[in-house]
Amino acid sequence: MTSVLRNGLIPGLLTTVFILLTVWSAPWEHLFGPLFPELAPLTYTRAALWELVLEHLEMVAAAGLAAGLIGVGLGISVTRPAGREFLPMVNSLVSIGQTFPPVAVLALAVPAVGFGAKPTVIALFLYGILPIVRNTVAGLESVPKHLKESGRGMGMTDLQLLALLEIPMAWPIVMAGLRTSIIITIGTATIGATVGAGGLGAPIIAGLNSENPVFILQGAILAGLLAIIVDRVLERIETLFRPAGQGG
Repeated sequence: MTSVLRNGLIPGLLTTVFILLTVWSAPWEHLFGPLFPELAPLTYTRAALWELVLEHLEMVAAAGLAAGLIGVGLGISVTRPAGREFLPMVNSLVSIGQTFPPVAVLALAVPAVGFGAKPTVIALFLYGILPIVRNTVAGLESVPKHLKESGRGMGMTDLQLLALLEIPMAWPIVMAGLRTSIIITIGTATIGATVGAGGLGAPIIAGLNSENPVFILQGAILAGLLAIIVDRVLERIETLFRPAGQGG
């Protein structure tokens, strides 16, 4: 029963609530009306909430795709014999990307690429690549040597070993890094509103400027629900593509 709730009922319920909150203003009014009777309006009106969700997802998807492709690629490269000497340098570079404040990245990127989604995607990419690289390296390094030696004994090339043995066995760890990166990115993407990128940070910034806590809560609640839902979707994808014999 617990497994059914975790894998089916609860994610479905959260998704339903999320959709209702993005397309219908009544739940917000019923929720916040008694708490903030002096405030009006009780729903962010400068843009439809579902449009802000789409803007948010577009930025997260762009940054996540770039970070995923480059992060996994770097992780694979530095675990090969020819690239292993670059592992410390790559670790240092991606660590700097996450320790450097995203707001500072925005400030530096705006003069180069302008306002809007572009500087936000750059900041999200730099902030989200670390867990992907680290988990890719950890996953590939965790593949037992005797299995790789057995594969070579069967005549498999290095590329075949990577594609047919190492990546499938490292998949759960790599996917955990991708999930962590995407969840970090969903929360961090709210800062994009400070440079005109829109997304779910727009109500938060508007609420701060107008001293309207309802707007702040709307952006924060929707961003939190979105992170939970996306995490469950990615968890399901990881389970579907997990090699047979690997538990979860």
